[in-house]
This record gives sequence, structure tokens and C-alpha cells, in this order.
Amino acid sequence: MKKIIFFALIGAFVSNLALYSQKNTSSAQTVVKDSSLIYPESMTEQLSSLLHDWQLDFSSSDTPCKNGNNVFFPDSIYAKRLYSMPSEMELSYNHVVKSYIDMYAGRKRELVSYMLTLGEYYFPMFEEALDKQGLPLELKYLPVIESALNPVAVSRAGATGLWQFMLRTGKGYDLEVNSLVDERRDPYKATQAAVLFLRDLYKIYGDWNLVIAAYNCGPGNVNKAIARSGGKRDYWEIYYYLPSETRGYVPAFIAANYIMNHYVYHQICPASVYSSMSALDTVHVAEQIHFDQIAQSLDIPMGEIRRLNPQFKKDIIPGNHRPYALVLPTNKMFAFIDKKEEILNYKKSTYLTHRINTDQYLTESTTATSGHTANIYYRVRKGDNLSKIAKKNGVTIAQLKSWNRLRSSKIGVGKKLVVKKKKVVPPPTPERQETIVYNRPDSTTTPDSTIISGYLDEQIEKMEESQRHKDDSEQTDLTGSPVTRN
Repeated sequence: MKKIIFFALIGAFVSNLALYSQKNTSSAQTVVKDSSLIYPESMTEQLSSLLHDWQLDFSSSDTPCKNGNNVFFPDSIYAKRLYSMPSEMELSYNHVVKSYIDMYAGRKRELVSYMLTLGEYYFPMFEEALDKQGLPLELKYLPVIESALNPVAVSRAGATGLWQFMLRTGKGYDLEVNSLVDERRDPYKATQAAVLFLRDLYKIYGDWNLVIAAYNCGPGNVNKAIARSGGKRDYWEIYYYLPSETRGYVPAFIAANYIMNHYVYHQICPASVYSSMSALDTVHVAEQIHFDQIAQSLDIPMGEIRRLNPQFKKDIIPGNHRPYALVLPTNKMFAFIDKKEEILNYKKSTYLTHRINTDQYLTESTTATSGHTANIYYRVRKGDNLSKIAKKNGVTIAQLKSWNRLRSSKIGVGKKLVVKKKKVVPPPTPERQETIVYNRPDSTTTPDSTIISGYLDEQIEKMEESQRHKDDSEQTDLTGSPVTRN
């Protein structure tokens, strides 16, 4: 009886093994294989460059754990973990997705460690914006593949920021871009715009995989792929009709969801960073101010101000244009409010050199005087007085009276006043050059250049021949007059 049961179990095992093999063979025939896969730019970025752009110093951080070695799992485990994630989006598994999981868990595991820490700051912001519009929260991992969570990332095509907005698309969603400000780099505003863009794309396609593909290559390319496939609207069915750089985009997004949720299984842990990433506050600034004015006055590193406010490209907040939000650590925010006037006036002329008006330079004239100084003049206009003119030019009323020999403070419109004296560097004295002038006998006609050249050559040859036979230093020019060198 025991033998019968034993052979029955063996038969069942062989039968199941054959069925499993048949299923694997069947799935292998339909698996997506792509030898022309192009990785997103963020995945080719050097970690050293990212650390510089993140403006974070991890060297002295206390890490709660240490990264181990990657652990590999069977395909069935990867597929099950993705399928079990509570997601509105279809996070399916295939060969291409596996290649990205292996990349994140393998050679990019250190990058993942840093992004897990950065995610503590960015992901809650992303989730809040997505939840407000009723979009899947899994979309918070889109910037992982778009920019590696680098707010100042710029692609080869010019896409900028965490969400990699092109200039035209960014402006279409009210992101300001000018010489000093690029709100595509503003984590908060760019996130709001990206969520609205994703919402609009979903209204077009009604499928999140197609939405993500369109976010990467544009709706036009996705529409072409749909048309070439005969009208199919499934990402995996139009896969080979998409641009090669977009084919790996959805698989990379799925793999990012996997690794950011299951990093522990692959012995990856977050890199620790100082706590000021969460204790932040915002104030609106309506005056022009330079980051270094804030840094020097509040004793806060420039790198930290830049990290929290990456939208200001030149370290200048142009608050005289319109109010802008400034993000600072909470403990520094109160100090900023208390010392605001002091900060605004700290070395203002050094950091903010953009002059309001240069009309005075068009009405002034400069006359050099003895002692290598020059007078700067100003023509008096209606409404001017000595106090106003002195303040404008940074001098005293007494100086104005002395320079202009004024006995009273009364000045007439149109009068030219000396308002400044500045040092001037005298022009260099040109070195003395010895010149021998050859005079040609007068002629009633003007010879052409050929005749003049020939004549001079002939005379020079005669002079050289004569010089060789003379022992003294005297020379004779063409008129017969002696020429003596000084």
C-alpha cells in the first residue's frame, strides 16, 4: 500500500513539473525582449554629480544600517510582489522589468540608498498633490526615473527639474521661467503642474501605462504608435511602435515602484541625513535679496539654501518683480523675520549691482584735473536740492558747497554742479621710437604706389652701400641733410 502511494506522489510531481515547464515555455514565447533598450538619462548620471546637485553632505551622517549584498529571487517572487502591491495601476512583470530591477538592486543600489533618504522629503509632497487630484499615489515614483530626485536636473533635450518639464509645457502649466527664476526646478510648484499634466493625459488615454509613456515622449508619439499598431491601446501591444527611449520608460517605472517598496529584501537601507529636511517653513519675500546675504546674516550654509530653493538660478530672489516663497529651516525662519532689514541691507551694493536708473550718466560730463583726479558733473533739474543731490551721490552737502564754491544752499535749474571727484589713471606715455624720414624730391604729378615703392627701394640700397664705406655714425638722407641718432 505504501509503495502505491509513493509512486502516486511521484507521478503527481512529474505531472505538475511538466505542466510548470509547459507554462514557462508558453510565457517565454510571449515575453518582451528588447536588445535596443535605452535607459533613462537619470540612470546614467554619475553619483558624484548627483551628490553635488543635491547639495547634501552624507559623509558625516550616522547610518542606522549598512547596505549588504544584493539578493536574487526567482521571477515568480518578483511577479508576486508587484501583483500584491495595493495599486490602481497595472504593475506587471516581464523580462524588461526584471532588467531594471536587477539594475536598481545591483549596480545602482547606492543611488537607491540616497534616493530613499531624499524620498523622506519629496514623497510626502508628491503624495499630497496626487491625492488632491485623485491620482494614484504610485506616481510619486515618476521623478525617480525622470531625474533621480534631482531638482536641478537638465536633460539633453532641455527638460528641467524633478519632473523634467520642457520649457513650453512648463509655461503651459503656469511655471515661470526667466533669467533668474526657473519654477520647473521648484519642487512644490513643479509637482502641482506635473499632477495637472498627468490628470490631463489620463483624460485622453484612460490607461496609466499610456499616460506614463505620453509623459515621456509626448502624446503625438503615443498616438502614432497606437495608429501603427492598428488602433491597439495597450502599452505592451504598442511597445515596439514606440520610440526606443520610451520603451523602457514604463518598465523602469514599474521597477522603481518595486525597489522603493522592497529594498529591504535586497539588503539596501536609506542613507541618513540631518533632520532639517523635515523641519522647514516658508515666507514670502517681496524684496530683492541674494542668498549670500541670508547665509552670512543667519549663519546658514549656502548649499542648504540652494537645496531648499533650487528655483532661483543665480542665487537671487527677484522680489522686486513679485513676491516669491523662500524655504528655510524653521529655526532660521524666525531669525529671518526678526533680522529682515539687516539682511536686506547687508553688503547690498556688493551683491545687488543692478542699478535702478543710469540717466545721470547721460547728463554728466567728466573733466580731468591736476593730481590725476576727475570731476563728475550733474545738471540740476526741477525739484532738486543740495540734500537730495548729496544723498543720491553719496557725498555731504558741505562737500558740494566746497567743490562748487557755493555760499548758500540755493541752486538754479540747469546749473552744472561737481558732485564727485574720482581718481583717474593717466594714460601710459608711449615709448619713443626712432624714425628716419625719407623725403622725395618734389614732383608735379602724384606717382602711383608702384613707382613710390621702387623709388624708395632704390634709395635704401644706395644708403646701405654708402653706410658700409663709412667709419663714423653720420648718415645722409635723400635731401643731403645729415641725420644724427640720439
